Amino acid sequence: MMMRTMLAAVLATTALSFAPMAAAAQAARASASPATGGTPTVVLVHGAWADGSSWSKVIPLLQAKGIRVMGVQNPLTSLADDVTATQRVLADIEGPVVLVGHSWAGTVITEAGNDPKVKALVYVAAFANKEGQSGGDLVGAYPKSPALGTVWDDGHGFLRQTEQGMIDNFAPDLPRAEARTLFVTQGPLAASTFGDKVTRVAWRTVPSWYIVSGNDRVISPQMERDLAAQMKARTTVLASSHVSLLSHPVEVARVIAEAVASIAAPK
Repeated sequence: MMMRTMLAAVLATTALSFAPMAAAAQAARASASPATGGTPTVVLVHGAWADGSSWSKVIPLLQAKGIRVMGVQNPLTSLADDVTATQRVLADIEGPVVLVGHSWAGTVITEAGNDPKVKALVYVAAFANKEGQSGGDLVGAYPKSPALGTVWDDGHGFLRQTEQGMIDNFAPDLPRAEARTLFVTQGPLAASTFGDKVTRVAWRTVPSWYIVSGNDRVISPQMERDLAAQMKARTTVLASSHVSLLSHPVEVARVIAEAVASIAAPK
């Protein structure tokens, strides 16, 4: 009996000690709300063999323009999981959103972009699937890219780029040391994602922008041009590798800011 009484006292004390912390966290979350009313927020979604830090050069450029920015950390385990991660970020935002996806994240924003908050989509060297279409379907419709030849299967259902693949194919227009860092920080992609199919296509109803990487060695540049045309997207072509967000951040930020301005302007 004494032991139960002591345990109850400890639990009660612990609960009391955490209550102010929980209240403070809730207040901080409310005060840190990334957008209210009609002010657009940019939500950045990273692609395969990357993480949220792949936007590290674009984020400060947008913030310098007074644009609110949020990032998504995709688990890269399935389309459903990555869409859920994106939806969690969208749920915390009040007001309109410009949803931006790089590479594989184009598939993610095509599905997640059906959220009514999303008023513009920006695709950066990204997939833009039709209904019932997977990333594998898109890749298979074009000649094999060099990066597919430098994929490393870890034997547990996940794919990575080799270090040389990062240097030669993923980020050949970045300094070698930076490309080697990307190799270390890359997020492994579940091989099964190549079979995941989009069910609802946001770009059919949401205004879209597309940034083509003209020197892409991961996704076919011709596929990127074809997808942009299919979407009737406002298109920018950069003489860039797959990672234009790192090698051409000024130009990428400019396109995103244009999308923000399009929904922020009075109607």
